Amino acid sequence: MDLDFHEDPAAFLDVAGEHLSEDPVLGTVVATVTRRALDGDLARGTGPRWWLTVHDGGRVVGVAMRTAPVPPYPIYVMPMPDAAALALARALHERDEPLLGINGALPAAELVGAETARLVGGEVAVAERMRLHTVTTVVPARAAPGRLQTATSVDLELALRWYLAFDADAAEQAGREGEHQMLEPPEEAILLSRIEQGRVWLWEDEHGEPVHLTAINGPAFGVARIGPVYTPRDRRGRGYASAAVAEVSQLLLDRGLRVCLFTDQANPTSNRIYEAIGYLPVVDMANLVVTTPGATKPGQA
Repeated sequence: MDLDFHEDPAAFLDVAGEHLSEDPVLGTVVATVTRRALDGDLARGTGPRWWLTVHDGGRVVGVAMRTAPVPPYPIYVMPMPDAAALALARALHERDEPLLGINGALPAAELVGAETARLVGGEVAVAERMRLHTVTTVVPARAAPGRLQTATSVDLELALRWYLAFDADAAEQAGREGEHQMLEPPEEAILLSRIEQGRVWLWEDEHGEPVHLTAINGPAFGVARIGPVYTPRDRRGRGYASAAVAEVSQLLLDRGLRVCLFTDQANPTSNRIYEAIGYLPVVDMANLVVTTPGATKPGQA
Protein backbone atom coordinates (compact mmCIF):
# COMPACT_ATOMS: atom_id res chain seq x y z
CA MET A 1 0.00 0.00 0.00
CA ASP A 2 1.26 3.46 -0.92
CA LEU A 3 0.00 6.48 1.04
CA ASP A 4 0.15 9.88 -0.65
CA PHE A 5 -0.56 13.03 1.36
CA HIS A 6 -1.90 16.08 -0.49
CA GLU A 7 -1.99 19.62 0.88
CA ASP A 8 -3.77 20.96 -2.22
CA PRO A 9 -7.45 19.94 -2.43
CA ALA A 10 -7.43 20.37 -6.22
CA ALA A 11 -4.48 17.97 -6.56
CA PHE A 12 -6.29 15.52 -4.30
CA LEU A 13 -9.45 15.63 -6.44
CA ASP A 14 -7.39 15.11 -9.59
CA VAL A 15 -6.17 11.83 -8.10
CA ALA A 16 -9.20 10.75 -6.04
CA GLY A 17 -12.11 12.11 -8.09
CA GLU A 18 -12.80 8.90 -9.98
CA HIS A 19 -12.68 6.88 -6.76
CA LEU A 20 -15.11 9.24 -5.02
CA SER A 21 -17.48 9.23 -7.98
CA GLU A 22 -17.78 5.42 -7.86
CA ASP A 23 -19.86 5.69 -4.67
CA PRO A 24 -20.66 9.38 -4.20
CA VAL A 25 -23.10 8.79 -1.34
CA LEU A 26 -20.49 6.96 0.71
CA GLY A 27 -17.92 9.62 -0.17
CA THR A 28 -20.22 12.57 0.54
CA VAL A 29 -18.26 14.05 3.47
CA VAL A 30 -14.86 13.95 1.78
CA ALA A 31 -16.30 15.25 -1.49
CA THR A 32 -18.28 18.13 0.00
CA VAL A 33 -15.53 19.22 2.38
CA THR A 34 -13.00 19.19 -0.45
CA ARG A 35 -15.32 21.22 -2.68
CA ARG A 36 -15.78 23.71 0.14
CA ALA A 37 -12.02 24.02 0.50
CA LEU A 38 -11.75 24.80 -3.21
CA ASP A 39 -14.53 27.40 -2.93
CA GLY A 40 -13.03 29.09 0.14
CA ASP A 41 -16.06 27.93 2.17
CA LEU A 42 -14.04 25.91 4.71
CA ALA A 43 -12.84 27.35 8.00
CA ARG A 44 -9.07 27.10 8.43
CA GLY A 45 -7.81 26.21 11.90
CA THR A 46 -4.35 25.91 13.37
CA GLY A 47 -4.11 22.13 13.14
CA PRO A 48 -2.75 19.95 10.35
CA ARG A 49 -4.65 19.98 7.06
CA TRP A 50 -4.24 17.36 4.35
CA TRP A 51 -5.99 14.86 2.13
CA LEU A 52 -4.79 11.28 1.60
CA THR A 53 -5.03 8.76 -1.21
CA VAL A 54 -4.24 5.08 -0.71
CA HIS A 55 -2.88 3.29 -3.77
CA ASP A 56 -2.62 -0.41 -4.50
CA GLY A 57 -1.00 -1.29 -7.78
CA GLY A 58 -1.57 2.22 -9.10
CA ARG A 59 -5.28 2.18 -8.24
CA VAL A 60 -6.86 4.36 -5.52
CA VAL A 61 -8.42 2.04 -2.94
CA GLY A 62 -9.11 4.47 -0.11
CA VAL A 63 -9.07 8.10 0.95
CA ALA A 64 -8.90 10.08 4.18
CA MET A 65 -8.56 13.72 5.18
CA ARG A 66 -7.68 15.98 8.09
CA THR A 67 -9.41 19.32 7.71
CA ALA A 68 -11.25 19.95 11.01
CA PRO A 69 -10.43 23.48 12.22
CA VAL A 70 -10.82 22.81 15.96
CA PRO A 71 -9.18 20.39 18.44
CA PRO A 72 -8.72 17.49 18.51
CA TYR A 73 -8.48 17.93 14.70
CA PRO A 74 -9.93 14.47 13.95
CA ILE A 75 -9.17 12.72 10.72
CA TYR A 76 -11.99 11.42 8.53
CA VAL A 77 -11.51 7.93 7.07
CA MET A 78 -13.38 6.28 4.23
CA PRO A 79 -13.41 2.51 3.66
CA MET A 80 -9.94 1.18 2.85
CA PRO A 81 -8.07 -2.12 3.14
CA ASP A 82 -7.15 -3.10 6.69
CA ALA A 83 -3.45 -2.87 5.86
CA ALA A 84 -3.93 0.71 4.69
CA ALA A 85 -5.73 1.72 7.89
CA LEU A 86 -2.88 0.35 9.98
CA ALA A 87 -0.32 2.02 7.72
CA LEU A 88 -2.11 5.35 8.11
CA ALA A 89 -1.94 5.22 11.90
CA ARG A 90 1.75 4.35 11.74
CA ALA A 91 2.50 7.05 9.18
CA LEU A 92 0.97 9.77 11.38
CA HIS A 93 2.87 8.43 14.38
CA GLU A 94 6.11 8.58 12.41
CA ARG A 95 5.26 12.15 11.32
CA ASP A 96 4.94 13.01 15.02
CA GLU A 97 1.38 14.17 14.28
CA PRO A 98 -0.78 13.58 17.37
CA LEU A 99 -4.02 11.82 16.55
CA LEU A 100 -6.69 12.07 19.25
CA GLY A 101 -9.81 11.82 17.08
CA ILE A 102 -10.82 9.51 14.24
CA ASN A 103 -14.16 9.75 12.42
CA GLY A 104 -15.44 7.71 9.54
CA ALA A 105 -16.48 4.36 8.16
CA LEU A 106 -16.13 1.08 9.97
CA PRO A 107 -13.99 -0.93 10.30
CA ALA A 108 -11.29 1.40 8.92
CA ALA A 109 -11.79 4.07 11.60
CA GLU A 110 -11.65 1.47 14.37
CA LEU A 111 -8.42 0.01 13.00
CA VAL A 112 -6.77 3.44 12.81
CA GLY A 113 -7.90 4.18 16.35
CA ALA A 114 -6.78 0.87 17.81
CA GLU A 115 -3.36 1.06 16.17
CA THR A 116 -2.89 4.67 17.24
CA ALA A 117 -3.76 3.77 20.84
CA ARG A 118 -1.29 0.88 20.74
CA LEU A 119 1.49 3.12 19.45
CA VAL A 120 1.00 5.79 22.13
CA GLY A 121 0.19 3.41 24.97
CA GLY A 122 -3.31 4.85 25.30
CA GLU A 123 -6.91 3.75 24.86
CA VAL A 124 -9.54 4.29 22.19
CA ALA A 125 -13.21 4.92 22.96
CA VAL A 126 -16.36 5.58 20.96
CA ALA A 127 -17.69 9.14 21.25
CA GLU A 128 -20.55 8.65 18.77
CA ARG A 129 -21.95 5.97 16.53
CA MET A 130 -23.33 7.44 13.33
CA ARG A 131 -25.27 5.98 10.42
CA LEU A 132 -25.39 7.29 6.86
CA HIS A 133 -28.80 7.06 5.15
CA THR A 134 -30.09 7.77 1.66
CA VAL A 135 -33.56 8.17 0.15
CA THR A 136 -34.83 7.51 -3.35
CA THR A 137 -38.60 7.76 -2.77
CA VAL A 138 -39.89 10.22 -0.20
CA VAL A 139 -42.86 9.15 1.89
CA PRO A 140 -44.86 12.34 2.54
CA ALA A 141 -44.79 13.35 6.19
CA ARG A 142 -47.96 14.12 8.11
CA ALA A 143 -49.07 17.69 7.63
CA ALA A 144 -47.51 20.26 9.94
CA PRO A 145 -48.89 23.76 10.45
CA GLY A 146 -47.09 26.38 8.40
CA ARG A 147 -44.83 26.14 5.36
CA LEU A 148 -41.24 25.77 4.18
CA GLN A 149 -39.43 28.96 3.22
CA THR A 150 -35.95 29.55 1.82
CA ALA A 151 -33.90 31.52 4.34
CA THR A 152 -32.66 34.99 3.40
CA SER A 153 -29.92 37.24 4.72
CA VAL A 154 -32.45 38.66 7.19
CA ASP A 155 -32.44 35.24 8.86
CA LEU A 156 -28.66 35.08 9.32
CA GLU A 157 -28.58 35.83 13.06
CA LEU A 158 -31.28 33.28 13.82
CA ALA A 159 -29.72 30.63 11.57
CA LEU A 160 -26.30 31.10 13.17
CA ARG A 161 -27.79 30.81 16.65
CA TRP A 162 -29.56 27.58 15.70
CA TYR A 163 -26.45 26.14 14.03
CA LEU A 164 -24.55 26.71 17.26
CA ALA A 165 -27.36 25.32 19.41
CA PHE A 166 -27.55 22.16 17.30
CA ASP A 167 -24.32 20.67 18.67
CA ALA A 168 -25.26 20.70 22.34
CA ASP A 169 -28.91 19.80 21.73
CA ALA A 170 -28.03 16.82 19.52
CA ALA A 171 -25.72 15.47 22.22
CA GLU A 172 -28.40 15.99 24.88
CA GLN A 173 -31.04 14.16 22.81
CA ALA A 174 -28.65 11.24 22.49
CA GLY A 175 -28.08 11.19 26.26
CA ARG A 176 -24.48 12.30 25.94
CA GLU A 177 -22.45 15.11 27.47
CA GLY A 178 -20.42 17.40 25.26
CA GLU A 179 -21.17 18.21 21.64
CA HIS A 180 -22.20 16.46 18.46
CA GLN A 181 -19.02 15.57 16.55
CA MET A 182 -20.08 15.59 12.90
CA LEU A 183 -20.85 19.27 12.40
CA GLU A 184 -18.47 22.22 12.39
CA PRO A 185 -20.33 25.47 13.19
CA PRO A 186 -19.74 27.87 10.30
CA GLU A 187 -18.33 31.34 10.50
CA GLU A 188 -20.88 34.10 9.93
CA ALA A 189 -19.62 34.92 6.43
CA ILE A 190 -19.67 31.25 5.43
CA LEU A 191 -23.22 30.75 6.66
CA LEU A 192 -24.33 33.90 4.84
CA SER A 193 -22.86 32.45 1.63
CA ARG A 194 -24.84 29.23 2.16
CA ILE A 195 -28.03 31.22 2.69
CA GLU A 196 -27.40 33.24 -0.47
CA GLN A 197 -26.89 29.97 -2.38
CA GLY A 198 -30.33 28.76 -1.26
CA ARG A 199 -28.98 25.96 0.93
CA VAL A 200 -30.83 26.87 4.14
CA TRP A 201 -34.59 26.55 4.74
CA LEU A 202 -36.81 27.60 7.61
CA TRP A 203 -40.17 26.18 8.51
CA GLU A 204 -42.54 28.98 9.47
CA ASP A 205 -45.58 28.20 11.58
CA GLU A 206 -49.09 29.40 10.80
CA HIS A 207 -48.22 32.80 12.27
CA GLY A 208 -45.15 33.23 10.05
CA GLU A 209 -42.70 32.63 12.89
CA PRO A 210 -39.58 30.50 12.13
CA VAL A 211 -39.75 27.30 14.19
CA HIS A 212 -37.29 24.95 12.45
CA LEU A 213 -34.16 24.92 10.26
CA THR A 214 -33.06 22.39 7.64
CA ALA A 215 -29.89 22.97 5.62
CA ILE A 216 -27.82 21.09 3.06
CA ASN A 217 -24.18 20.87 2.12
CA GLY A 218 -23.25 21.94 -1.38
CA PRO A 219 -23.77 19.08 -3.84
CA ALA A 220 -20.71 17.10 -4.92
CA PHE A 221 -20.66 14.33 -7.54
CA GLY A 222 -24.44 14.65 -7.79
CA VAL A 223 -25.09 14.09 -4.07
CA ALA A 224 -26.56 16.57 -1.59
CA ARG A 225 -26.22 15.87 2.14
CA ILE A 226 -28.86 17.26 4.48
CA GLY A 227 -27.74 18.78 7.76
CA PRO A 228 -28.10 20.27 10.22
CA VAL A 229 -31.74 19.67 11.07
CA TYR A 230 -32.76 21.69 14.12
CA THR A 231 -35.95 22.45 16.01
CA PRO A 232 -35.78 24.48 19.25
CA ARG A 233 -36.76 22.51 22.32
CA ASP A 234 -40.06 24.33 22.87
CA ARG A 235 -41.16 23.68 19.28
CA ARG A 236 -40.53 19.95 19.11
CA GLY A 237 -43.11 17.23 18.71
CA ARG A 238 -45.25 19.12 16.20
CA GLY A 239 -43.96 17.51 13.00
CA TYR A 240 -41.86 20.42 11.76
CA ALA A 241 -38.68 18.37 11.24
CA SER A 242 -40.47 15.54 9.44
CA ALA A 243 -42.31 17.93 7.14
CA ALA A 244 -39.26 20.06 6.37
CA VAL A 245 -36.85 17.20 5.70
CA ALA A 246 -39.41 15.38 3.55
CA GLU A 247 -40.06 18.52 1.49
CA VAL A 248 -36.38 19.45 1.12
CA SER A 249 -35.52 15.87 0.20
CA GLN A 250 -38.14 15.88 -2.54
CA LEU A 251 -36.93 19.25 -3.85
CA LEU A 252 -33.42 17.86 -4.16
CA LEU A 253 -34.56 14.65 -5.83
CA ASP A 254 -36.59 16.70 -8.29
CA ARG A 255 -33.37 18.52 -9.21
CA GLY A 256 -31.83 15.18 -10.17
CA LEU A 257 -29.64 14.91 -7.06
CA ARG A 258 -29.10 11.93 -4.83
CA VAL A 259 -29.87 12.74 -1.20
CA CYS A 260 -28.36 11.51 2.04
CA LEU A 261 -28.02 12.41 5.71
CA PHE A 262 -26.40 11.22 8.92
CA THR A 263 -28.11 10.18 12.12
CA ASP A 264 -26.73 9.61 15.58
CA GLN A 265 -27.57 6.00 16.40
CA ALA A 266 -28.18 7.01 20.03
CA ASN A 267 -30.94 9.44 19.03
CA PRO A 268 -34.10 7.35 18.48
CA THR A 269 -36.21 10.38 17.60
CA SER A 270 -34.24 11.44 14.53
CA ASN A 271 -33.77 7.85 13.36
CA ARG A 272 -37.51 7.24 13.58
CA ILE A 273 -38.33 10.47 11.73
CA TYR A 274 -36.06 9.75 8.79
CA GLU A 275 -37.03 6.09 8.50
CA ALA A 276 -40.67 7.13 8.35
CA ILE A 277 -40.11 9.41 5.34
CA GLY A 278 -38.18 6.77 3.38
CA TYR A 279 -34.52 6.97 4.37
CA LEU A 280 -32.60 3.68 4.30
CA PRO A 281 -29.24 2.90 5.99
CA VAL A 282 -26.06 2.83 3.88
CA VAL A 283 -23.15 2.33 6.28
CA ASP A 284 -22.34 2.62 9.97
CA MET A 285 -19.69 5.07 11.06
CA ALA A 286 -18.13 6.11 14.34
CA ASN A 287 -16.42 9.07 15.94
CA LEU A 288 -13.58 7.82 18.12
CA VAL A 289 -11.27 9.46 20.64
CA VAL A 290 -7.82 8.29 21.65
CA THR A 291 -6.75 9.03 25.20
CA THR A 292 -3.13 8.98 26.25
CA PRO A 293 -2.02 7.72 29.69
CA GLY A 294 -3.35 9.99 32.42
CA ALA A 295 -5.77 11.86 30.14
CA THR A 296 -9.47 12.22 30.98
CA LYS A 297 -11.72 9.82 29.08
CA PRO A 298 -14.95 10.94 27.37
CA GLY A 299 -17.76 11.25 29.90
CA GLN A 300 -15.44 11.58 32.90
CA ALA A 301 -15.38 14.70 35.05
